[in-house]
Amino acid sequence: MNSESVDLIATDPPFNKNKDFHATPDSLAGGAKFQDRWSWERDVQQDWVDQITDDHPRLMEAIESARYAHTDGMGAFMCFMAVRLLEMRRILRPTGSIYLHCDPTASHYLKAVMDAIFGWKQFRNEITWQRSESHNTANRYGNVADIILFYSKTPKFIWNQQYQPYGEQQLSRFRQAEAGGRRYKLDDLTAPRPDSGSGKFEWRGTMPGASRGWGYTLDQLEEWWAEGRIQTKRDGTPRMDGLKTYLDEAPGKPAVNIWTDISRIANTASERTGYPTQKPLALCERMILASSNPGDMVLDPFCGCATTCVAAERQGRQWAGIDIWDNARAVVLDRMARERLVVEDEDRGDLFAEKLHFTGEVPVRTDDGETAAPFLRVAERRKRPPLEGWQKLSRAEIVQELIDAQSVTDGLVLCAGCGRELEAPFMELDHIVPRSDRGENDISNRILLCRPCNGRKSARLTMKGLLAENRKAGWMQDPKRAERARDLAHERYEDIRYNRRWPATQAAPDLFDRN
Repeated sequence: MNSESVDLIATDPPFNKNKDFHATPDSLAGGAKFQDRWSWERDVQQDWVDQITDDHPRLMEAIESARYAHTDGMGAFMCFMAVRLLEMRRILRPTGSIYLHCDPTASHYLKAVMDAIFGWKQFRNEITWQRSESHNTANRYGNVADIILFYSKTPKFIWNQQYQPYGEQQLSRFRQAEAGGRRYKLDDLTAPRPDSGSGKFEWRGTMPGASRGWGYTLDQLEEWWAEGRIQTKRDGTPRMDGLKTYLDEAPGKPAVNIWTDISRIANTASERTGYPTQKPLALCERMILASSNPGDMVLDPFCGCATTCVAAERQGRQWAGIDIWDNARAVVLDRMARERLVVEDEDRGDLFAEKLHFTGEVPVRTDDGETAAPFLRVAERRKRPPLEGWQKLSRAEIVQELIDAQSVTDGLVLCAGCGRELEAPFMELDHIVPRSDRGENDISNRILLCRPCNGRKSARLTMKGLLAENRKAGWMQDPKRAERARDLAHERYEDIRYNRRWPATQAAPDLFDRN
């Protein structure tokens, strides 16, 4: 999908529950199944590890933390999610958001991964959804809740306030009733005005106190007075706490990050498909209404039984769903029919009757101006120059070549930043031009540094900047030997490129790339 083409991602991926899931036999989702078990050896591709290590080292640290603190399986699941979350961030518009459904099995590891991808400042909420009332669990508290992680792409994101039903405590405040039985509560007409002249006027014989003023304009006050919405004192003057708020007009209490008002799908509910991890439509609709506007594009890359797709269509949004289940398209059509969203004479239904855009092929990016891609049309891929052999060297091959090149003394490698000689395990692979400045990943832009130099350089300094910082900090040991290391690395790159000497893959020390 094209970059910045999606307004909202709401998705329910695997949870790493270490078990297999199967749909209810003879149900709409009959035959659906997936394995929620993860193995580093089976499920993680080396290309993923290399890309994340080179381009997103902090993300790699989060993945490795999950491996060490939990298991290799948890690390594999984090790596699986990381490569997909990187793409999700890419396709989000600047005003876009993502809601990721998970549970306590992996929520804390996923949050670290999402902090590394979206930035911790873009974290908005950890939402707790209470999916059931009780659960009998021996020797611990019953697990009755799931987690939804809510992030935005930037600080400026779409937000429409949502509301939850009043609880008993809030309802008790609507204790007064008019003759016809209409219940209401009284709210304050004034607001704090300690240092301002705003709202400081007498109205119908009432003047707010010294530190307060009217919280509404004179026109608004007069309008409510004419409608009988302001309660008066015995002398007929308005009460400052006399604004009538009627229960039947109140939207509810502003939604908080604990959702207890949406129950799991009952066994007899019409929306139930039998899909093993199906979530309620109301849950998806709250996220869609809060973080998108009518006509916006909503994506669910783990769409399963299409709950997000149906919810988006019901709320007038465009949508796209992705799933590896072969029968996903049939379930979408069936659910749309159940919701009466495929009736031919309805404008929005016409999209689905015979015009549901479905493909088993991988979409091709165009990124040539049309970013919304309303029907996800596939265009010809723009041709790019093919990579030469020297550009295809793996990370392990680059490391081994630079160890050989920067080794002046047997068993020791020369640091290109400070001139120190250290054993290979104490060296780290770095970019000469930082990736943040569009530096390449191939051997033409790689160098070996000692850990202190690589940590100082990070992703913010060029090599020239690192050398200046080393001199300033007193870390530069031998500038001529550091220059020699850089020359040797460059000579090795030129030898490989121009003499067309493609090395065979060799085992290399596990060097951790930090920028």
